[in-house]
Amino acid sequence: MLTDTILESARALAPDIVALRRAIHAEPELGLHTPLTMAKVREALSDLPLEWKTGPSTTGAVATLKGGKAGEGAPRVLLRGDMDALPMDEKTDLDFASTIPGRMHACGHDTHTAMLTGAARILAAQQDELTGTVDFMFQPGEEGYHGARFMLDDGLIDPMPDAAFALHIMPNAAYGVLAGRAGPLMAAADQFTITVKGRGGHASMPHDCADPVPAAAAIVSAIQAMVTRRFKATNAVVVTVTQIHAGTAHNVIPDDCVLGGTIRTLSADHREKVHGLIQETARQTATAYGVEATCELEFGFPVTLCDARAVTLGEKVAKQLGGAEGWRDLPDPIMGAEDFSYLLEKVPGAMFFLGVAPDGEDWTQCCAIHSPRMHVDEGALPHGAAMLAGCAFEYFENGFRE
Repeated sequence: MLTDTILESARALAPDIVALRRAIHAEPELGLHTPLTMAKVREALSDLPLEWKTGPSTTGAVATLKGGKAGEGAPRVLLRGDMDALPMDEKTDLDFASTIPGRMHACGHDTHTAMLTGAARILAAQQDELTGTVDFMFQPGEEGYHGARFMLDDGLIDPMPDAAFALHIMPNAAYGVLAGRAGPLMAAADQFTITVKGRGGHASMPHDCADPVPAAAAIVSAIQAMVTRRFKATNAVVVTVTQIHAGTAHNVIPDDCVLGGTIRTLSADHREKVHGLIQETARQTATAYGVEATCELEFGFPVTLCDARAVTLGEKVAKQLGGAEGWRDLPDPIMGAEDFSYLLEKVPGAMFFLGVAPDGEDWTQCCAIHSPRMHVDEGALPHGAAMLAGCAFEYFENGFRE
């Protein structure tokens, strides 16, 4: 792999990468439709020999670069960057802070997109020597909208690649250090809504009612006990009740109480098991209190499973770019969720984390993603672009090694 060439190219592209990131950051867009962001990307790459594909469900696109030495049956690599923002107010003092109230790039998708455009330029500069094809996936709708799944369903990832890679920045991780792990990297994330149905009345006469509130409180406690008693302590299962809604007045017992929350699991078996147990726990606890409970489950993203061979490849590239200190093995999964998992269900690949805490500062004290005060040291972004391009180069040269 042309490590020095990749790094030099990425560093030379730093002004362009940073400028695009700031332009995207200032005009954040939500959900599956990010036309302003996509237009910025298309403009930034307008002079490259790319073939573009779009679909009906989102404003996302896949840009394809065919290598000059890519013959029949040549390897194909997908590199992905997400584009959507979060529905929250920004509280930074940046000159390029969000200009749209209630929207902020607080998960770093502006940086992911900018780094992917940098990788596209690095690889396009070597097009004549490439022995494979690269798909650059610019994806909206990662923040709960299943954008990756929609792009797959729209046929934009066709033919399927042989390998897929993505980066996610971490503002509270050491500057320029890449990290990853084989197996589950991030959790499956599902939602539940439990409706406890009783019979309301005057708060001074609860004996004449079927009060859903004590039952709901008991269900919250029972769910926590269920997790600790039905799953091994070494099996990461998280069930958190985050919402309780009931009542309209201090002297009225309501008819209903509604609970809502999140479920995080690291395997398909545990995901199925906990879904059944939540329903059973809610129903049986409610019965004990003389009320009824129904439970609705909404499936979110699946587990993000990284192929061990892809992680080994990424570690090699990271160390070539940044030395032994440029890579860190993650000891444990993160219980957040990521819809790149839809790609990794179909294609061997991996996601890596890139530390972007301010160089030289105590990264443990920096704001994490989804913070309204999150900051990114943009000096690390060319390193991310080089990492993405390097994964493609390395796969074309050596493939996956068992």
